[in-house]
Amino acid sequence: MPQVARSGCRLSYHVDGNPRGDVVLFSNSLGTTHELWQPQLEALSSTFRIIRYDTRGHGDSDAPAGTYSIDMLGQDAVAILDAERVDRAHVCGLSLGGLTAMWLGVHAPDRIRSLILSSTAARIGSVSMWDERIAQVEAAGVASLADAAMGRWFTAGFLAAQPATVSVYHRLLSSTPAAGYKGCCAALRDADLREAIRTIAAPVLVIVGREDPVTPPSDAEDIRARIPGARAALLDAAHIANVEQASAFNDLVSSFITRQQSSLHG
Repeated sequence: MPQVARSGCRLSYHVDGNPRGDVVLFSNSLGTTHELWQPQLEALSSTFRIIRYDTRGHGDSDAPAGTYSIDMLGQDAVAILDAERVDRAHVCGLSLGGLTAMWLGVHAPDRIRSLILSSTAARIGSVSMWDERIAQVEAAGVASLADAAMGRWFTAGFLAAQPATVSVYHRLLSSTPAAGYKGCCAALRDADLREAIRTIAAPVLVIVGREDPVTPPSDAEDIRARIPGARAALLDAAHIANVEQASAFNDLVSSFITRQQSSLHG
């Protein structure tokens, strides 16, 4: 798999799909990897050139010790676009990945065609919540978080009906390096883009799960209200909406990007 080094950290990514299609950069959530986007790869790769990467601290990317920041994670994403000589991309991020996408919309607007912000918020959680999460990882390891997380990531119905799928995400979270998890928790703890996102000029689609306890529909509405022209869509899902409602999610992403292409060429 390709890698790019930035500030001494190797970032791993995968490039798939139609080499002549518009580029879609997918940014994963805390405790997952590029594998989060497998349902999107299968559905969208015939149309789009798809770049999925492992956020710093996750998967095959390095997990340097210390505090990460949203600026750092955003600059990582730009480095991947640079490595693939991509001038501008549609960016789809979930949770932490959505926050990274918003950073790009604010700080690298010339690299963005559109933003798809899923299961995210301009301010996720609280300082005390993230400090408690870091303390738990230090005391008991990342795997200690996994059972409870599945109840936030998926609805009860999905947990009962799709145990094999749930086990994949349980494994991804459990195997996240402690240093990477804690570093990204610090980035989430310190990031507040609520005022900054008012400057985003790119087309924006916000996707949220109706039963998401992590970033509920009120967070999606807050983003929609702050970004001029942003649209929002509600799915019957919890936090990992792109997996639980993959078909509906893929339809939303595909139609949204296609609409941007039409308006550009129309």
